[in-house]
Amino acid sequence: MVTMAERWAALLMRTGSNKEKQNILWNMAGSFCYAFASMVLSFLVMGLAGEDDGGIFAFGYSTFGQQMFILAYFGIRPFQITDGEQEYRFGDYLRHRYMTCAAALAAGAGYLLVSGYTARKAAVIFLLVCYKVADGFADVYESEFQRNGNLHLTGKSNTFRTILSVGTFLGALLGSGNLLSACKAAVGAQIVGIILFDVIVLRRLEGVDYGWDKSRMGALTGGTFLLFVSVFLDFYIFSAAKYSIDAYMNDAASGYFNIIFMPTSVINLAAGFVIRPVLTGLTDMWNGKRFDEFAGKLLGISRIIGALSVLALVLAAGLGRPVLWVLEQILGGMYEGKLTGNHVPFILIVMGGACYAFLNLHYYALVIMRRQKAIFGIYLVLTGAAAVLAPIFVKRGGILGAAAVYLILMGLMAFGFGAWTWAGILRSRQAGRGG
Repeated sequence: MVTMAERWAALLMRTGSNKEKQNILWNMAGSFCYAFASMVLSFLVMGLAGEDDGGIFAFGYSTFGQQMFILAYFGIRPFQITDGEQEYRFGDYLRHRYMTCAAALAAGAGYLLVSGYTARKAAVIFLLVCYKVADGFADVYESEFQRNGNLHLTGKSNTFRTILSVGTFLGALLGSGNLLSACKAAVGAQIVGIILFDVIVLRRLEGVDYGWDKSRMGALTGGTFLLFVSVFLDFYIFSAAKYSIDAYMNDAASGYFNIIFMPTSVINLAAGFVIRPVLTGLTDMWNGKRFDEFAGKLLGISRIIGALSVLALVLAAGLGRPVLWVLEQILGGMYEGKLTGNHVPFILIVMGGACYAFLNLHYYALVIMRRQKAIFGIYLVLTGAAAVLAPIFVKRGGILGAAAVYLILMGLMAFGFGAWTWAGILRSRQAGRGG
């Protein structure tokens, strides 16, 4: 007798005649839903719950919660999806994710205990940490879908979990007007989504080994530790201005900064569409010692990113103020001048987002060139710079200072990655010709 769970899994696993096309389409749908929700949620909360709650949500969801997501995620996805030889079983990855998620929850709780926040603010942010950690837990299933050749299931999980949890959150916020209650509802919906779209479905896939070996946990941690630290530091540098706003300004300022920060999501998404398709070709060129081709392709992509960045900057300068004014009208009369008054920081953030797109390309180039130590060194230096500069700029300049330090940090990191990449290419060219 076919159970309800088996029928549900079969419905989600259905692909039609062209599985490859479904893999691509659902992966794009999942990425878009996730990015779109991250971009607009804080804006919606500010409109529905007010500027202070909007600021608390913005910090908890897109900054501290996301930092704890990275701890739960541990940078393992690229490692797991490329583990085609089954060096580690799914059970190994699953048990390891239990540990990293527990560590993320403990770290989040520990930070909040010493943060000096009000009990309500701490409770809201902890619930958002729980939401993001659950997202990090779902990733171990979604990575296994991809490793198993079912990327469409990864996309479906991402799409439907996002719709379910975000829809539940907004519905609860509209119905109750209480941010704390809405966050509780969102966490509950996230857990239900993981069960429906991940746990039940993976159980029905063939070739998934749930066995595990306790002695392998140390090796798995060691093999992915540098990946985790690099991603963790990268996000801290990216978010240093937001942390300083939370520490030295009011909650409303976090909300306003998060709104004018939205273009970075669009820039990163656009840059990803440009960068990701060429990574395989760049890898083949480098491994084949075709250094001139590698340099030419890298330069070509840099020019495309540069052109898109100039376009984004022109739009931000010319249309930024009217767009911010429209957002103010949507939020309501009490927000008059709160966003348009931040037009200059908005432009600086767009410039910083362009630098981040450029450094992202050269980060991947350094990964292809196997310069992990250089990557880690740059992150380490910039983490120190961010910890020193961000508080100074925010204390002295408020939101304008936060935008300025974001631009400075992204510019320095772009310079570091770019300089190291091109120095490595020149050395390899010279070594090749000398041989």
